[in-house]
Amino acid sequence: MDLAQTRSGYDAVADRYAAEIGDELAGKPLDRGLLAAFAELTAGGPVLDVGCGPGHLTAWLGGRGSAVAGMDLSPGMCAVGHRTTRLPYAAADMTALPVRSGALVGLLCLYAVIHLDATARAAAYREFARVLRPGGYALVAFHTRDAGTGPGGERVLSEWWGHEVSLTFRFLDPDGEAAAMAGAGFQRAARLDRAPNVGAGPDAEHASERAYLLMRRR
Repeated sequence: MDLAQTRSGYDAVADRYAAEIGDELAGKPLDRGLLAAFAELTAGGPVLDVGCGPGHLTAWLGGRGSAVAGMDLSPGMCAVGHRTTRLPYAAADMTALPVRSGALVGLLCLYAVIHLDATARAAAYREFARVLRPGGYALVAFHTRDAGTGPGGERVLSEWWGHEVSLTFRFLDPDGEAAAMAGAGFQRAARLDRAPNVGAGPDAEHASERAYLLMRRR
């Protein structure tokens, strides 16, 4: 993975990204349900939204009482999040989180590990386990397939909203990711697979199947 290319790509589209998807949860009842369960399970302690983008999920959790902060590889995304939500944000690489070991009760990471290859994802999962206290929860989501690509495949985006980018989006196997997280120190609490656009219109999101893993730190 080229961190610099991923960072610059998301920096370039940060404002447009926030405008396009900032209210996406309004049409995603299953996502809201999972986030509400995650917020309840992690109540009473600090939570980190890793790969937070412009902070719309960070803000959703904060609005429901979570002591949450956002972290993203892109400083541009963090700047948008801070400007629009006034919650704390920091730019960082998820494979080397600047967080004290055992500091968190919850870690959210939706559609961010898709930019990592298998080696980097394993490193990220070890970091997730390191920063969570025993019994803490991680909720991780990723794409599994779309009309042309299945688990193990990838798509490369070279242009996004008029900006030249170089971003790789990977489609992952839920069983493989659950096993990788188990190897990092997690046990599975729940899994949800869903089709695209559940509860929303056909243009609400990329038409991909998705998986959500709720994992508990051993």
